[in-house]
Amino acid sequence: MSWISDTKSGPSGFIRRFCCNVLQAGPIPRHVAFIMDGNRRFARKRQVERAQGHLMGFEKLSETLEWCLDLGIKEVTVYAFSIENFKRSKDEVDCLMELARKKFEQLIEEKDLIDKYGVCIRVLGDLSLLPRDVQVAVARAVDISKHNSRACLNVCFAYTSRHEMTNAMQLLATGIEDGLLSPSDVDEELFEKCLYTRHSVDPDLLIRTSGEVRLSDFLLWQTSFCCLHFSQVLWPEFSSWDLFAAVLHYQREYNSIKSARVAYGERRLHPEAYEYFSHASVSESQPEESEGRQQRVDSFIQKLSQEERSFMESLSA
Repeated sequence: MSWISDTKSGPSGFIRRFCCNVLQAGPIPRHVAFIMDGNRRFARKRQVERAQGHLMGFEKLSETLEWCLDLGIKEVTVYAFSIENFKRSKDEVDCLMELARKKFEQLIEEKDLIDKYGVCIRVLGDLSLLPRDVQVAVARAVDISKHNSRACLNVCFAYTSRHEMTNAMQLLATGIEDGLLSPSDVDEELFEKCLYTRHSVDPDLLIRTSGEVRLSDFLLWQTSFCCLHFSQVLWPEFSSWDLFAAVLHYQREYNSIKSARVAYGERRLHPEAYEYFSHASVSESQPEESEGRQQRVDSFIQKLSQEERSFMESLSA
């Protein structure tokens, strides 16, 4: 199955479009994150091999991406492979790596389809932990879609939130050690720019399937002001109706989440909240100090971006 399916035709497609139109009368989350849990339990339930369960999980992802596009959701992040998953049996890990390689290579072959939908693919995680052939397939898939801007799919692969935050601190420490930054330059905003998700807005809605009620080390920093929705169905059984239920839950909680963001000063995600901060005190820093800090931070971020581009280009060449 393709990365993005097309099932708009027929009666079920008509009903789904109608439901999308109804939901779009209310606020639609710009960014939805998924913990796609339950592939192995689904395989046991159906009495099939684990590999088949993971394959059906990917097929469900392609359907879900189509539903998200229909709703107008601009960004989707999926927890595809945790660093903790390397502790599973060698056979299962090898199977998952092979499936990932094939699917990223398939994405490369489907460039025209990806461009048609305008989807930018990003892979978030420690790619150095992956086999070389998977790294190459990931880099090429990211490269062919990097100019698309209608929607974005973030695939968290070889990822945990603690690893992400540790990596960010190491980058900052190296920047200070190399003289690019001063210790006083470090704040929340700079820290966020060192995370894998620095090109994204924070999720508005996080959905976890399979009935588990935990985040499993996924986007812990980014989900401080996020609506959490826990679905009882296993991931391969997830349907458009389950997605609609989650979006409806988000709409019911929208005002309280927005108020919490405003109270905390989350202006980056909600520009309309700026009016609440018109009385904010002006920084006591001298103009020369502020300008010097901004120059250091800009140079540091530029260096990180260049290193990231160089790494991906070395793999996709």
